[in-house]
Amino acid sequence: MRAALAFLLLLALALVASGQRRKPPRRPTRPPLPFEEPVEPTELPPPLPPGPPSVFPDCPRECYCPPDFPSALYCDSRNLRTVPLIPARIHYLYLQNNFIADLPEESFLNATGLKWVNLDNNRIRKVDRKVLEKLENLIFLYMERNQLKEVPAFLPPNLEQLRLSRNQISKIPAGVFNKLENLVLLDLHHNKLSDGVFNKNTFKGLKNLMQLNLAHNILRKMPPGVPSAIHQLFLDRNNIEDIPSDYFKEFPNLAFIRLNYNQISDKGLPKNSFNLTNLLVLHLAHNKLTNVPFISPKLEHLYLNNNSIEKINGTQICPTSLVSIQDFSPSDLDSVPRLRYLRLDGNLLKPPIPLDLMLCFRLLQSVVF
Repeated sequence: MRAALAFLLLLALALVASGQRRKPPRRPTRPPLPFEEPVEPTELPPPLPPGPPSVFPDCPRECYCPPDFPSALYCDSRNLRTVPLIPARIHYLYLQNNFIADLPEESFLNATGLKWVNLDNNRIRKVDRKVLEKLENLIFLYMERNQLKEVPAFLPPNLEQLRLSRNQISKIPAGVFNKLENLVLLDLHHNKLSDGVFNKNTFKGLKNLMQLNLAHNILRKMPPGVPSAIHQLFLDRNNIEDIPSDYFKEFPNLAFIRLNYNQISDKGLPKNSFNLTNLLVLHLAHNKLTNVPFISPKLEHLYLNNNSIEKINGTQICPTSLVSIQDFSPSDLDSVPRLRYLRLDGNLLKPPIPLDLMLCFRLLQSVVF
């Protein structure tokens, strides 16, 4: 009996040992490495392969030179890191949507005839003085969506349009616009410009500026020194609280004002701020107004939506004297206010539309109430 039990015990031990030998040995595991998501891609997409040979021997292989447009060079959307050598015959240069960080002087050495340069959506942080000084014929310079910290200095004197929106600009060097008498459009919207950047001489030299866009910055005050020739002024999405008395009287040609999404209240708005002879369109939506401001009889479009206006007195806001329906004649149309579009939705108003409002603004075609 004891012999049988001993035999069974030895058999069980043999089976356990055999099962252990069949199991593969475990490999030692390494502790996981710490991983951080990179702020920017570690690898950029490769540049596009060179295109077919051009009819122009001096055409860079990474770009396209249209045979029927010999003064144009298309290098846009090709994942370029550097600017190729620009032939002397080129007047129109398209370099937008690339990964260009620098503008080397060598690339523009022969390109003194350039009139139009588009560098939108790149990674440019600054522009070398020697590059811009040689581009005396440049009329249009587009550098939106880059990484500029300040307005480039030594800008070509013949510039007519300068577009620098959606950068990181927080500085405007003194005298940077002094020689730009031909500039008609300056676009600086969506940057980091504050009140301290501007003084009475900031825009000195811009004698013919017609459009100034300072929207989507961090202004709390109306900018000083705006050129008197201005026609269109964009100041949306700032933190402007008040408008100085007679601020707009310096601009006899001003026809278009946008001040949406600010902090303007009745207290910060002098009564006749917008009683301007040539003003046609006025945007004051998304502010803190509780009353309709006094307007010019020539104004055609007025946007007052999303304020805190509770009531409207048509007699008080009418820029001309009211004429009753019985006394009104077709000849009076020449003297009635020109307002055609009025937006008042998003306020605290309740229908119906006041009769005296309609009696005053007889040319109204649309009222959003």
